[in-house]
Amino acid sequence: MQFLSTIPPSGFSLRIVSAIPKMSGWDRVRSSRSRLGGLSRNSHASEPQPSSRTVRLGRVQPQAPGYRTIYCNDREANLPVRFKGNSIATTKYSIFTFLPKGLFEQFRRVANLYFLMISILSTTPISPVHPITNVAPLSLVLFVSLVKEAFEDWKRLQNDKAINSTLIGVLQDQKWEHIPWRKLQVGDIVRVKQDGFFPADLLFLASTNPDGICYIETANLDGETNLKIRKALERTWDFLTPDKASKFKGEMQCEQPNNSLYTFTGNLIVENQTLPLSPNQILLRGCSLRNTEYIVGAVIFTGHETKVMMNAMNVPSKRSTLERKLDKLILTLFGALFLMCLIGAVGSGVFISRKYYYLGLGESVENQFNPSNRFLVATLTMFTLITLYSTIIPISLYVSIETVKFIQSTQFINKDLHMYHIETNTLALARTSNLNEELGQVEYIFSDKTGTLTRNLMDFFKCSIGGEVYGTGNTETQKGAAQRNGIIVEEVWKSATAVHEKGFNFDDARLMRGAWRNERNPDTCKEFFRCLAICHTVLPEGDESPEKITYQAASPDEAALVTAAKNFGFLFYRRTPTMIKVRESHVEKMGKTQDVSYEILNVLEFNSTRKRQSVVCRYPDGRLVLYCKGADSVIYERLADGNNEIKKSTREHLEQFGSAGLRTLCLAYRDLSCNLYESWNEKFIQAKSSLRDREKKLDEVADLIENDLILIGSTAIEDKLQDGVPSCIETLARAGIKIWVLTGDKMETAINIAYACKLINNDMKQFIISSETEAIREVENQGGQVEIARFIKETVEQELKKCLKEAQRYLCAVSRPKLALIIDGKCLTYALEPSLRGNLLNLSLNCSSVVCCRVSPLQKAQVTSLVKKGAQKITLSIGDGANDVSMIQAAHVGIGISGLEGMQAVMASDFAIAQFRFLTDLLLVHGRWSYLRICKVVMYFFYKNLTFTLTQFWFTFQTGFSGQRFYDDWNQSLYNVIFTALPVIIVGLFDKDVSASLSKKYPELYKEGIRNSFFKWRVVGVWAFFSLYQSLVFYHFVTTSSSNGHNFSGKMFGLWDVSTMAFTCVVVTVNLRLLMACNSITRWHHISVAGSILAWFVFIFIYSGIMTPYDRQENVFFVIYVLMSTFYFYLTLLLVPIVALLGDFIYHGLQRWFFPYDYQIIQEIHRHDPDDNSREELLEIGNQLTPEEQRSYAISQLPRETSKHTGFAFDSPGYESFFASQQGVYAPQKPWDVARRASMRSQRTPKKI
Repeated sequence: MQFLSTIPPSGFSLRIVSAIPKMSGWDRVRSSRSRLGGLSRNSHASEPQPSSRTVRLGRVQPQAPGYRTIYCNDREANLPVRFKGNSIATTKYSIFTFLPKGLFEQFRRVANLYFLMISILSTTPISPVHPITNVAPLSLVLFVSLVKEAFEDWKRLQNDKAINSTLIGVLQDQKWEHIPWRKLQVGDIVRVKQDGFFPADLLFLASTNPDGICYIETANLDGETNLKIRKALERTWDFLTPDKASKFKGEMQCEQPNNSLYTFTGNLIVENQTLPLSPNQILLRGCSLRNTEYIVGAVIFTGHETKVMMNAMNVPSKRSTLERKLDKLILTLFGALFLMCLIGAVGSGVFISRKYYYLGLGESVENQFNPSNRFLVATLTMFTLITLYSTIIPISLYVSIETVKFIQSTQFINKDLHMYHIETNTLALARTSNLNEELGQVEYIFSDKTGTLTRNLMDFFKCSIGGEVYGTGNTETQKGAAQRNGIIVEEVWKSATAVHEKGFNFDDARLMRGAWRNERNPDTCKEFFRCLAICHTVLPEGDESPEKITYQAASPDEAALVTAAKNFGFLFYRRTPTMIKVRESHVEKMGKTQDVSYEILNVLEFNSTRKRQSVVCRYPDGRLVLYCKGADSVIYERLADGNNEIKKSTREHLEQFGSAGLRTLCLAYRDLSCNLYESWNEKFIQAKSSLRDREKKLDEVADLIENDLILIGSTAIEDKLQDGVPSCIETLARAGIKIWVLTGDKMETAINIAYACKLINNDMKQFIISSETEAIREVENQGGQVEIARFIKETVEQELKKCLKEAQRYLCAVSRPKLALIIDGKCLTYALEPSLRGNLLNLSLNCSSVVCCRVSPLQKAQVTSLVKKGAQKITLSIGDGANDVSMIQAAHVGIGISGLEGMQAVMASDFAIAQFRFLTDLLLVHGRWSYLRICKVVMYFFYKNLTFTLTQFWFTFQTGFSGQRFYDDWNQSLYNVIFTALPVIIVGLFDKDVSASLSKKYPELYKEGIRNSFFKWRVVGVWAFFSLYQSLVFYHFVTTSSSNGHNFSGKMFGLWDVSTMAFTCVVVTVNLRLLMACNSITRWHHISVAGSILAWFVFIFIYSGIMTPYDRQENVFFVIYVLMSTFYFYLTLLLVPIVALLGDFIYHGLQRWFFPYDYQIIQEIHRHDPDDNSREELLEIGNQLTPEEQRSYAISQLPRETSKHTGFAFDSPGYESFFASQQGVYAPQKPWDVARRASMRSQRTPKKI
């Protein structure tokens, strides 16, 4: 590979060329001692290898081929390696690739490819139509699509140019020169000023802040707005000015470019000294500098090799279920086309004969009409008819659907104020328009808990110290648990010492204001508070006073713990890379405050594998202490022997906290001897310097010291439910949606949260499959890993079979209670194995609610895929954190919550909302409407194209199957593109069966989408039947009635007179038929339908009034004028649409009367209600809206046109409406009870006179 020449041979170390003053790395000519292949191969060949147990400065581990070597501040040395430039391009096309690549993208669609072949066929002699018939609509569709692609790519190009042209200070000739970002090269020394963005991935060398630290904001990477600290190596702190920075000639060995944002492995070699590099010294492109005047850094990765660019990949492409079913409908149309062509081809072969002497089929006739070779005639006729009937496939269908979906997303979903969150000033965001209708068919929702169902605003609520519980009050979860047991919870009054601020909601006088000194274990309390104040990665901001200081933390939990320490009298107020300063109160004596500096020696960071965080610190008196906090499962297994009472009581307290829905952490510490620490620190430095498996080695080294811990206690943090979550879940459950909660919390916590948000109730039969049983614990204490795995798998298998059998028994019962399944992550690991997966799926599908606790991100995705692929159900995943990304991408629809855990979930999602409760509007209103509208658009396209093509098919029987066209070429070309295009788009945008408030009032309406009631083959069959009926009416009515007709000059009507008359009837009828399909009619419906019909007349007036010498369609000349001069034209135009639509009229009346859809029942119940779009109580909006938002809201409050429900209700004189059983008339009990009760209430309501 290209970097091989920069890799030193195994067993050799690298030497750093000493600084050369007054020589710039930009202009200095490389000497013969070029470092292209490393330094002298003989200089250190005989030196012994370093011991694996020690680390010697100046010694480098052998590099693997996967690592690169960079020479800082030396462009010539880096030149042979040919690192990539810093220019970026996010465009899809270039000037040369736009046309071929763009056309390739378009012809990947089967319909476009089909019409390309039809267009090619139409240029051959066997085509009965002019090529323009097929080429014109295809060209228009391709032109619109390519213009859209070009416009989007042009916007990307302008953005790229702006970024690449941004200026940055680069060290040249011992001074800072400003050059564009695109000219940066690997190894350059750059200066970035405050609030500036880093132009590439940089090695942090020096900062204007003391101790070589800087603050960065990573919002562009992960959406997190809290500041993060980065620390330069102490060896490079001096390289801040141009003079000193020009002397820096270090070599860097680091990993090859990759997309891991949070890891980095490398070493910096400066003057024969090897320094390990970690993510703390790396400044990533896209981040910005904060609270720092400027920093100096060396470029590591540039352009598309930066980590942010390597992460800039598209979300996996998703196609909606309806779109996949549409493909099957298109294939069905292909089948119908083939059948029609086959009938015509066979008929042509049979019909062709020389006995029809007047056809002139002599010996010299062309092959297509030569009776001597009937097979060839049939074959050529087959191709002829394919071009003639090509309109059966709607070429503009995809363009129309994309237009409708795009407007639905950008104008309806993105601007819906019912999904506007005023606190964060956040609107809903549709990141894709491909899945709008999928929102109307969701049957399973997979939800994260923290930050999704809860607010992710953590408050320190209770704690356990030395076996004693502190803190009073009841959580929302406790109240929910008490409610399920029929217990009334009394409100706990706050004491005078109670404090409630962001992150702290604690009330217990025994710990506040120094009262902890009077407890029986004050030393343990002191260790507890110090652990809270020291063991973290929080950054303080603002004045160093308890009232004004604020904390920037990576998670709300950490901020809550540090805030708790502050309120207990241990104020953490300053951090440097090597020091934490704490203002301690009441330690020596009551009322006394002292500032204590703790030297931070090592930080063992938290990750999802370790589930703990540790800090090694040195007290001012020299005491070495390791403080550790983490999950109870990992802390307890690392505790020293003894103190069994405290362990037992703390575990009981943890269970109590978990039952109350609180998030728990265990705190522990360990005193270290100097010898033990020194010995361990050598191993830690060696692991930190490793270029291979650094993270794994660091975890292994951390395990060596994180043992023999002494338990201090535990913390309990409350995360309250979001507003409206219980009512939202209840509404979604009524809609037929099953909700699963996938969380990493303990089982008790998850169960109680499920009760609090009404996911589970006492009427449900609960199946609990847990690994926290006595039998499993006993095996875990005695057996090996293989035995433990075997036993748990057998237990899970037995439990699944037992629960499944019991579930089937309950489902057969008369009462049929709802079922709920609760399973933990350890059991889920085995339940997801292929042998047990089927039982788990069957059991889960029979349950209304499922709670999976202690699950990993991978398990979340596996569970989602299990239902998506195994049950073939439409799934939706919703989450707010990076750990939810895999689950979001695995589901049919992914929803990201724009919460407090960054924007990674949002960036990976299909739709983004600010609160869980907004799912009600997104699914029940927008999703349901989109599904209804798209179904109607597809069915209408199918109907109008089939109707149009069948009239041509009937004409074929009268032409001896010769392939003679019935319609004029231009009429046929513009039928889909102009004469019937706009009304269907209007229906796709504005059709509404019931209002938004009724959609939420009757969530059962959503079940029609789950059942796919409007896109079944039965529905397709009904539309196809009426297409057949109407085509027969159009053709036979017009041709029969015109056979004896004549114009004002006495001449009989010819082919083009009859076809123009038939075409006029088709255009008028199919447009009027669309109005019959509408549930609500607005002025836009009238304008579009009338405009389409008018467009036809305007076109035919102009087209038939013009004739050119080369016009193939000279027979159409003056046709419309001749027709409109006769009474026959007006009578036919009146009667044909009436007769054609009569069948639809009768069918819809009978269907609505005897077999109504659910929405039609609701329409009848509320048929006299006023339109509720303008009711102000539907939305509460504060004054924080921007002027544009205020204007949008004001417009939304204007009176709207009252929707007129059509569909032919057929009111009978004897009763108010058909569904009026209260009048003594029997009504079928098809509607659900709530609808029937609503109709009864509406009857009892006295009418206003």
